[in-house]
Amino acid sequence: MDQSDFYRLHAQTTDFASAFEVERAEGSYIYGKDGKAYLDLVAGVSACNVGHCHPHVVKRIQEQAARHMHVMVYGEYLQDAPLELVGKLDTMMPDPLETTYLVNSGTEAIEGALKLAKRYTGRYEIVAAKNAYHGSTHGSLSVSGNSEFKHAYRPLLPGIRHIEFNRFEDLDKITCRTAAVILETIQGAAGFIEPQKGYLNAVKKRCEEVGALLILDEIQPGIGRTGKWYGFEHYDVVPDIVVSGKGLGGGMSIGAFTSSFEIFDVIKRNPKLGHITTFGGHPVNAAAALANLEVIENEHLMEQIHEKEALFRDLLKHPKIESITGKGLMLAAHMESGEFVQRVAAEAMQRGVILFWLLYKGSGLRITPPLTISIEEIRKGCEVILESIDAA
Repeated sequence: MDQSDFYRLHAQTTDFASAFEVERAEGSYIYGKDGKAYLDLVAGVSACNVGHCHPHVVKRIQEQAARHMHVMVYGEYLQDAPLELVGKLDTMMPDPLETTYLVNSGTEAIEGALKLAKRYTGRYEIVAAKNAYHGSTHGSLSVSGNSEFKHAYRPLLPGIRHIEFNRFEDLDKITCRTAAVILETIQGAAGFIEPQKGYLNAVKKRCEEVGALLILDEIQPGIGRTGKWYGFEHYDVVPDIVVSGKGLGGGMSIGAFTSSFEIFDVIKRNPKLGHITTFGGHPVNAAAALANLEVIENEHLMEQIHEKEALFRDLLKHPKIESITGKGLMLAAHMESGEFVQRVAAEAMQRGVILFWLLYKGSGLRITPPLTISIEEIRKGCEVILESIDAA
């Protein structure tokens, strides 16, 4: 099969997919069928936190696949890999976050978290942030905050209100009708925007005052990318529900939402089977996720994040780079326009470095490499970025 088959048979979401032909991937590199090695500064959009095909992850996948794969719908059978994974997640979370529901993707985890909050509180209003991105399924799209991406799919969920991220004055819109407030700990598609000092604490306090739950979307900043297991750890706040995905799976598809045992207890009854998935908690994906967490821990990757972030910020100085936002290895270099960023990315690809842009703020050049990226690879990548800016 060739590119014409790709464009015809493989459903497309744009008119300009690159159709880059992948041969294999290892570490920080993707190898094309053209015989070239490409340094990956995107990591599958923040998903491949321990690089491509890490030997420990591959070994655990192979071992689990040889032992057993899917055997029963979620939650019926005790299977070692998913149980060990949720046990590990329990040790990574502050109290009272201890119970985890495993699903297949980040957007599925968002859907589950919204259902859980509505069931626990008995309310249906959800407060979300403008310019938020939480996924593309109907519920996740409903709480996302960019009208351009939503208008063609209305009507969406009722009862959604949007507030400005980091605007303290908007918090009075969280009321006794609100089931939950859902926020990205660090806004992703909007430009890798961090919460202002005290903002998340103020949101949590307001939720407590009115009996609402705080859901934090850690799909992108979570699992070590900011130098801690979860981004919220930087801001001295404990949410009621945490959503994980992307970097959790070690390159495999997985999502999770975690809360207290008390909150989760409500989905067992009235009605029973309050949330169901066939493949959620798949043992092969769970084994990959557990191995992924072990690599991050055993190779001390989080302890290296600050140094690597500082090096990117130090090396990426150019008149065309207006600012660099984000935290850890979740960075965006902002330039004059989305068109210019796309030209930079195209030039970098010609030079063997993979870059991308942000979904809403196209003028932000995404820099989200594997956490395993070496100092030498960072220097090489930054050199190519600067050359590509000059060429563009």
